[in-house]
Amino acid sequence: MKRRSFLAGASANLGLVSVTPSAWAAVGAPDFVTAANRADKTSWLVGLTRVGDVVFEIPIPSRGHAAAVHPQAAETVAFARRPGRFAVVIDCEHGHEVARLQSPKGRHFYGHGAYAADGKTLFTTENDYDTPAGILGIWDTADGYRRIGEVPSGGIGPHEILRLPDGNFVVANGGIQTHPDMDRAKLNLPDMRTNLTYVSPQATMLDQIELTGEMHQNSIRHIAIDGQGAVVTALQWQGVPTKQVPLVLHHTRDESPEFLVHPDDERLKNYAGSIAVCPQTGDIAVTGPKGSHVIYFDGAGTPAGSVTRGTASGVAPAPDGGLAITCEGGFVHRVNGRETFIPVGQDWSWDNHLIAL
Repeated sequence: MKRRSFLAGASANLGLVSVTPSAWAAVGAPDFVTAANRADKTSWLVGLTRVGDVVFEIPIPSRGHAAAVHPQAAETVAFARRPGRFAVVIDCEHGHEVARLQSPKGRHFYGHGAYAADGKTLFTTENDYDTPAGILGIWDTADGYRRIGEVPSGGIGPHEILRLPDGNFVVANGGIQTHPDMDRAKLNLPDMRTNLTYVSPQATMLDQIELTGEMHQNSIRHIAIDGQGAVVTALQWQGVPTKQVPLVLHHTRDESPEFLVHPDDERLKNYAGSIAVCPQTGDIAVTGPKGSHVIYFDGAGTPAGSVTRGTASGVAPAPDGGLAITCEGGFVHRVNGRETFIPVGQDWSWDNHLIAL
């Protein structure tokens, strides 16, 4: 691994979170939003505070995955889990549906989206499953979230998309071909190709890096942005199950991608879930929901320990410093290597993502 410093003192995930705090005051000032299920199988969008209070819970039609937060308003798009065809735009202040996005014929959502910096456009990751090809759907938020177009995502299986600090976007094309008629079967693993693609707000492709050779089956799925505007990615290995591979990648545009190797990679069971960067220190946390484990790297990309956490799911920067990680019974607040468990009532089952406001 090439050594470098990842810490730049700027806020991590700037491309994702820039919501005006006052916009959320009337909602009870949540610090996070996340999708969750209850024991009765109902699905919800949940607003959480840093002390574990649930300040809103809004029903959604079926199991959610991630959410995109409007950069100015207390408004969130909750996306269905792949291969879902709906996304619900929710006015979190009043708890009602603003709009419902329906994927066009021959498309389904991949559970993620991102707003342009001015909030006027929403981009969604989608599967054109009969072609097959990855698509970015484009929606006009000022006109009732009307779909106004689509462009290629730059690969197959686009999953997470984030806005970068410079206003451009980065897309994780996981490379896995699927079709809703075949449930969640993976149809092209022997020759799959995974990449990071950089796209302008005008939907022009700017750059792309692809994992090749023996790493071509290391699917790029979830991403975060560090203090320098570089991208860190959580990987999900699709090759020989017994093979041990690195599950975290770091990339700065115009440079080669770098794998971050952790001695406890195997504890994630070849499946890295969510990833986030601490704004204050540059520390990286990567969850492994299948392995109920979390691995950590410091701001230089050096392994910084790991811990077992039941169904470790979402991770995001915490408002008072450090990182928050959802797990069984609540979430963990980690600051300077020390962890405090924050219980959350009602026995929620968290989905894979925690979004900081």
